[in-house]
Amino acid sequence: MDITTVFGTVIASSSLAGCTTEKSMEIKKDLSYKIPPEVSHVTDILEKAGFDAYLVGGCVRDMLMDREPKDWDVTTNAKPEQIIGLFEKTVYENTFGTVGVCIPRDVNRETLTENVSRETSNSNVIHETLEYVIVEVTPYRIEAEYTDFRHPDEVKFSDKLEDDLKRRDFTVNAIAYRKSSVMDIYDGIKDIKDKVLRAVGDPDARFKEDALRMLRAVRFSVQLDFSISQETTESIVKNSDLIKEISGERIREELVKIVMSANPATGIVMLQKLNLLKNIIPELEEGIGCDQSGEHAYDVWNHALYSLQHAADKNWPLSIRLAALFHDVGKPKTKRQREVKSAKDLAKKQYTFYGHEVVGARMTKKIMERLKFSNKEIILVEKLVRYHMFFSDTELITLSAVRRIITKIGEENIWSLMNLRECDRVGTNKKETSYRLRKYHAMIEEALRDPISVGQLKINGEYMIKELDIKAGPRMGWMLHALLEEVLDAPEKNTVEHLSELVKSLNMLDDQELKALGERGREKKDELEEEEVTKLHKKHGVRK
Repeated sequence: MDITTVFGTVIASSSLAGCTTEKSMEIKKDLSYKIPPEVSHVTDILEKAGFDAYLVGGCVRDMLMDREPKDWDVTTNAKPEQIIGLFEKTVYENTFGTVGVCIPRDVNRETLTENVSRETSNSNVIHETLEYVIVEVTPYRIEAEYTDFRHPDEVKFSDKLEDDLKRRDFTVNAIAYRKSSVMDIYDGIKDIKDKVLRAVGDPDARFKEDALRMLRAVRFSVQLDFSISQETTESIVKNSDLIKEISGERIREELVKIVMSANPATGIVMLQKLNLLKNIIPELEEGIGCDQSGEHAYDVWNHALYSLQHAADKNWPLSIRLAALFHDVGKPKTKRQREVKSAKDLAKKQYTFYGHEVVGARMTKKIMERLKFSNKEIILVEKLVRYHMFFSDTELITLSAVRRIITKIGEENIWSLMNLRECDRVGTNKKETSYRLRKYHAMIEEALRDPISVGQLKINGEYMIKELDIKAGPRMGWMLHALLEEVLDAPEKNTVEHLSELVKSLNMLDDQELKALGERGREKKDELEEEEVTKLHKKHGVRK
């Protein structure tokens, strides 16, 4: 089966690739009720001062699609120094003209200015008592050449909205909104309706301005469930090598958004089809056509994609999704033909991948370091890849072996490892759960559970020696188990005062009587331990 038929297509119908750039159209649509008061306050202040103020980019696109915007961007004909002069608190730390306007969150618009003045005694200080919304305000811009394919050589400010819109990446992000008017000179609304992503103007020019836009095209495609127009697709393929000019940090940010989308497998397929993956994570392409045979239904490449998609379907975090994508990345380098002992073995083309988890963990570390992931993220994903093969026959594995793997991976990560195992299983075209997987869950819970022991008592041997004048030896052991039986039957009696008095009484018994009580307490403990383990196995539907 062609993986693209499962995880989606890349190219939109060529009939959707047209572009209308010479007309300016104004479509009436009331979006004001979707705009937070903090954002409206910023546009109101700009307009009262005589400047234009348009919402632009992703926030307008999301409002038109009935999605909740995550960021709010405003474009204006005001210059940075004019913007700064209109607001109490701003942040201006870039060379592109963008001013961050800080507005107290959830403040009534009518009293906003009054509150800001009262709470802010210095325009350069944000008080800890206020939580701020940052609204980015950027002057209309005209950008010059991009000789490094990342940053404009020069930024010039303009007085025309059209100049600002024509420098944006995609038509769906080149829509501006102002007072119930949607300004759409590149037919972005039509592209939203048609669910197609198309570069503004000449796609070659857009991608040479900032090569990261090619990754953004894939990200928007999987996040919005849009296809990419034929013209834009062809341009990405042609310019794909330019992505090498982009820093690992910027690539990582887009890759994470793709992986954390609802359709990450589609995104990875698109990266490969558009010739981007070979310049980002070429190690993954080594799995294409790498047959695994045996119980695997797919090659290494498709297996990784199905594993990743299952992690997304379960809404699991980034670490599990990355581990699912990389867990078998070492297989192509460790693939060997199994020794042929019969004609039947030859027909099956059985292969071995001994040590692929060790090789894969090293490769994963290098990939994530190259993409500038944090040390914490690298360590966790590397561990998950390294130990994803610890599973063996549940009839043979011991509880001590399970405890050892918990020690290696960490108690806080053991369930992430189990989730990765589920992804691995589904990626092999099997059901989510199996008897073996349920048995491991039961054994892990048993290994993690605090055992019933005298250690649960509020007093111990050291206390008994120092405070109660009890000598170390068999009698102390019998007393502790007699105390445990008392506490197991009545947990409220597990206090230093009560147990101390009980020890004094027990110490008056002879050895035979005390030993009998101690052995009865030990038997009680063993019975309850057995009951707890039985409950765990019943919970997971497995035999002891």
